[in-house]
Amino acid sequence: MKEFAAFKNKADLLRKWSLISTTEATSGHPTSCLSAADLTAVLFEKYFTYDIADPLNNYNDRFVLSKGHAAPLLYAFFGVAGAYPLDELKTLRKFGSRFQGHPVPKFAYAEAATGSLGQGLSVGAGLALAAKREGLSSKTFVLTGDGELAEGQIWEAANFATHEKLDNLVAILDINRLAQSQPTMFGHQIEEYVNRFKAFGFEVIAIDGHNYEEIDRAFEKAVNNKNGKPTAIVAKTIKGKGISFLEDKDGWHGKALKKDELQKALAELGDVDDQARFALKKPSGKLMPANTDVKYRVATSFENGKEYATREVFGEVLASLVEQNKNLYVLDGDVMNSTFTEDVKKKTPDRFIECYIAEQNMVSVAVGLSRLGRVPFAATFGAFFTRAADQIRMARVSEANVKFAGSHVGVSIGEDGPSQMALEDIAMFGALPGAVVLQPADAWCTASLVQEMAAHTGIVYMRTLRPKTALLYSKDEHFEIGGSKLLRHSDHDELTVAATGITVFEALKAADELEKENIHIRVLDCYSIHPIDAAALNESVHATKQNLLVTVEDHFEHGGMGDFAAAALSDTGAHIIKMAVPDISQSGTKDELLHDAGIDAEHIAQKVRELCAVTA
Repeated sequence: MKEFAAFKNKADLLRKWSLISTTEATSGHPTSCLSAADLTAVLFEKYFTYDIADPLNNYNDRFVLSKGHAAPLLYAFFGVAGAYPLDELKTLRKFGSRFQGHPVPKFAYAEAATGSLGQGLSVGAGLALAAKREGLSSKTFVLTGDGELAEGQIWEAANFATHEKLDNLVAILDINRLAQSQPTMFGHQIEEYVNRFKAFGFEVIAIDGHNYEEIDRAFEKAVNNKNGKPTAIVAKTIKGKGISFLEDKDGWHGKALKKDELQKALAELGDVDDQARFALKKPSGKLMPANTDVKYRVATSFENGKEYATREVFGEVLASLVEQNKNLYVLDGDVMNSTFTEDVKKKTPDRFIECYIAEQNMVSVAVGLSRLGRVPFAATFGAFFTRAADQIRMARVSEANVKFAGSHVGVSIGEDGPSQMALEDIAMFGALPGAVVLQPADAWCTASLVQEMAAHTGIVYMRTLRPKTALLYSKDEHFEIGGSKLLRHSDHDELTVAATGITVFEALKAADELEKENIHIRVLDCYSIHPIDAAALNESVHATKQNLLVTVEDHFEHGGMGDFAAAALSDTGAHIIKMAVPDISQSGTKDELLHDAGIDAEHIAQKVRELCAVTA
């Protein structure tokens, strides 16, 4: 058939440029591109709806390359779609090129940074979910490799996709048998993949991934699917397909062809029409992402003399923000009655996404939502975000605009014990360039900072407290990212104590005790941990008798607020003493555990006495 001939010519054109670009780069994964060339050629030639001029148009179909090492294929088919000259692909992997080794946002047509395997299906689920809930006609296609199907996150995503009835999501499984170092778990036992995806509730179509008639029929069925089930096209393919000396041969993963090998391969492909182009179908409408550079404001009120848990205030304020801004979504990991995102579910259930106990999937779904210009908040216990450390890392590589809220931070959570205590979370989020880390101590600060989170573009993490705390501030106080508050000071302070979260109250109690002994200290609330208020820290340590800063935090010492404070003062000559949780904690009351960790008022006061005695 003439149509099949067009498919083959486009597929071979994709193969040709995948080979040329990787040989020019002297590195890359050409064989992983060759196995999927037929699948993607049919998709782009006949079924893909996309406006090259507006990659962010929400009516565009979306294509997620989960097997990110096949990036040359992605670059080739957007080149064949007319986005740029194919000859530019020769800059693959070169410094400054938009065509990096794995897709990143510098390549405008990448839906997310991929290459850390197993995350693409979750990203695709986020893209499909937004379209489904908002009545958009777009389809989302995710190309996965078979090696990454061993990743647990794939099955978190599969569970989620069927639960949300994402019949606008199509998983294309490139089952080419060979992984990096050996055959995959099931090789070409296609029925193993068919059975698994059927068990997860997918509409499953098994095909020969190089038979154009079968590929065409599978996509036709998938794009017309309206049965409430996502589709999985299980395609049996040959790694290195199209080049005889590469086909189904081990040892070629991640290896570019040498110049003479390339010439031999191109000769096998024969005459390929370099002028052939995909004529992508135009989307039915245009909807660009809303402007996220806006101020979010809601009215709040708190009673003097009453205590509030910052996690409760977070949920209450967020619910009001979501109610007023249709751009915001909230994702939760089956702890909505602890993070208080249940307030969002009650007010705006269409913008609440229950991800259940699957934190890796939750983070990557949020990345998909962010790509479409939505502002997702993802919430769970702070400790459980460590399960998704790689997904958070890749969210940053994707330049995603995701907000994270971790409740139950530190030993102050009390009786639940060490498995539930977030004590590494500042280090994890704080290591990401440009990420913001916040920890409000009271209700007023929390209410203000939740609104700042929503308005900020980029990754923001807020630590929220389980115990209730007293009001420190008033309605008129202003809080900003990068700020702090000086809560106690005099003209004859000995030194500065910088605290954050629950330890702010311990520092204030210590100041009260020390004042009885005629020892005066400054107390600084570092509610913004990253970026930290370097100017305020510098001013405080130089305004006291001793050029000395004591930091106190409910977090392990390494990577915590103390490290950020020390870095901020590194060239000032100030001396920094860090008080932090030194060891694995246990069950007990808040006060018992703060005392056991050596970060309560008693220990702060004793440390100040020791430091004052040294200089007396």
